[in-house]
Amino acid sequence: MSPWDRLLQQPQRRAHLVQLYDADRSALAGNVGRYLGEALKSGDNALVVATPEHWDLFSGELTSMGVDVARCERDGQLLYLDALDTLRRFMSRGQPDWPLFERTIGAALRRFRTPPDGSRVRAYGEMVALLWKTRQFGAAVRLEQLWNKLLAHSSFTLYCSYAIDVFGKDFHPDALDALLSAHTHLVPAEPDGTLELAFNRALHEVLGPDTDDLKRLIRANHRPSWAVMPDTESMILWIRKSLPKHADEIIERARVEYVRSAGN
Repeated sequence: MSPWDRLLQQPQRRAHLVQLYDADRSALAGNVGRYLGEALKSGDNALVVATPEHWDLFSGELTSMGVDVARCERDGQLLYLDALDTLRRFMSRGQPDWPLFERTIGAALRRFRTPPDGSRVRAYGEMVALLWKTRQFGAAVRLEQLWNKLLAHSSFTLYCSYAIDVFGKDFHPDALDALLSAHTHLVPAEPDGTLELAFNRALHEVLGPDTDDLKRLIRANHRPSWAVMPDTESMILWIRKSLPKHADEIIERARVEYVRSAGN
């Protein structure tokens, strides 16, 4: 079992995870299903704040894992809230409002029969993704900060997701600095190593024998204030920032190789 599998199955208290995904949402559904399913099967509770489209994906994944979703909802072990409707309840003048947020999300968390510290609850939320999608970047980061404030007074765990393509130019440290700093872990965009293999091939094709030295340099320059992240995502961010002359070629080659490998 990889460290990322263990993280999804047994996240530490107050862990604040984030996953980035593209048009293919199968990896997102699989990871979120594992994160929620392990809680529900062990008798813990789950709060899901998602779009109806994504909730259909997640509930299908949970069902395939043997979780009786309807029974969990009926017994009060699982609570699903519509992301857009919930977001509207605590937005004020274009920004998330702390008293309204605590009243909305805090009340939802308190519905579970849990220890006072909330340690038996796993939450998943994508209200931040709705803000990011409409380019309300400051509001999205502010909402992450409110989640962290709530986490600091409890011990639940939180999983967020954003529709950001790791091969796209939006996946750049200048754009994502505040977002990455607000989380404890960046979950891999895909779990089976395909992305890593594709990126390594692209590096060797463009940089040749300098590749290994570059990898060591990247690891030595990882920012400790950012979320813990997979090597591949970390290298893409470093190359976008520090090797702009080669970044587009390397990343485009990696994309082509990734699509080819994933299609086999």
